[in-house]
Amino acid sequence: MTEPQLYDLVVVANRLPVDRQTAADGSIVWARSPGGLVTALEPVMAAAEGAWVGWVGAPDTAPEPFDVDGIRLVPVPLSAAEIELYYEGFSNDTLWPLYHDVIAEPSFHREWWDAYTTVNQRFADAAARIAAPSATVWVHDYQLQLVPRMLREARPDLTIGYFHHIPFPPYGIYAQLPWRRQVVEGLLGADVIGFQRVADAGNFSRAVRRLLGFAAKSPEIRVPDGAGSHRSVVAKAFPISIDVEGYEQLAERPEVQERARQIRAGLGDPDTVFLGVDRLDYTKGIRHRLKAFGELLDEGTLRVGDAVLVQVASPSRERVAAYMQLRDEIELTVGRLNGTHATISHSAIAYLHHGYPREEMVALYLAADVMLVTALRDGMNLVAKEYVACRLRNDGVLVLSEFAGAADELKNALLINPHDIEGLKEAMVTAARMPRREQTTRMRALRRRVHDNDVAHWSTTFLDTLRHASHQSSAR
Repeated sequence: MTEPQLYDLVVVANRLPVDRQTAADGSIVWARSPGGLVTALEPVMAAAEGAWVGWVGAPDTAPEPFDVDGIRLVPVPLSAAEIELYYEGFSNDTLWPLYHDVIAEPSFHREWWDAYTTVNQRFADAAARIAAPSATVWVHDYQLQLVPRMLREARPDLTIGYFHHIPFPPYGIYAQLPWRRQVVEGLLGADVIGFQRVADAGNFSRAVRRLLGFAAKSPEIRVPDGAGSHRSVVAKAFPISIDVEGYEQLAERPEVQERARQIRAGLGDPDTVFLGVDRLDYTKGIRHRLKAFGELLDEGTLRVGDAVLVQVASPSRERVAAYMQLRDEIELTVGRLNGTHATISHSAIAYLHHGYPREEMVALYLAADVMLVTALRDGMNLVAKEYVACRLRNDGVLVLSEFAGAADELKNALLINPHDIEGLKEAMVTAARMPRREQTTRMRALRRRVHDNDVAHWSTTFLDTLRHASHQSSAR
């Protein structure tokens, strides 16, 4: 058996950054998926000759390692049963609702946990096989929380980072997880654990103190090494961002700007275009947004023809019961509001249940006067930052939930509590009627913030912290 090639930087994530496509001749090709994470890591991985470990997105499919755009991709196989138990089950029907404040009720099944453990071990083994001596391994997100400890046990020479892309809940919620101790111990295998918000890092440190009794003084956690000493784990916030320059370049393209004008014309050239862009997920507050908009129409505060809500709800986890129910509820609400308020020439709501390429999304951002981000709980919400990046003329208004991680940075948005429907309605009316001068003042400040902390800054800051932590550890 041929020895695997070894890499100085290994990224481990649930999915590889590629989509499987069928070429005209029937052959299978892999195209890079447009994601901020790969954009951020591409130059770093190229310089370090890195590799990316992950699942290809289809059951029982694991080709040999291959290259796409200069990045070595190492597929991890998952069976259909493992996808059902580890991914749809434990990751998305246990951890996801639990970590998002139990907006939906989580399910706890031992066979799901067993599958989660098995799959995490497979990812850890794959990374350990290809990591060079003293390599850096960066693990991503809640699907792989056991991997850091598994890697440390197999390869103590490695420098291990972990980034948690979703919220980490307060201990009173987290404590419901039957395997709460094992997950915390899994994460503590890392040298640096990154979170979106300061509050998330604090929640994790408190969970460590409550469950394990380790000394934890922000941002350091002292973890016993089993030999009478300890090692230091850094747990702190590294708010993720977007490829700002890439979005600005798209927003400057004449054909994208023309498409934005076509979108507004197709909507009947209303005075105000409200826009919501979300995965169809119960954490995003889409129902609250529709309720507020519907009440404004019922009261006559907003009128069809003068205002329209465009709601993009891209499909998500369509085999999970809670998501099927959510889709039914939202589509019934949209149908009722359009049936009540639409005219022959104007809809109240343009509802779009599919995804769009990035160019079309940028055109939508340019066409919208008001961006509605009403998440009930969100790790970050990059849509808010994408909208800001595209507003080259410093116009437009961002209405942003205080429960999204982006609210920590984008303080010049109109911040709202999405559970407060009256407050949400007031913010929507304020946004629609905001003078251009105030729009400019707010948007300039928002754009400055997004520019200062783009996705390249995020990845560089995390990896620099990881190198520093590794040097301190080796110096002791």
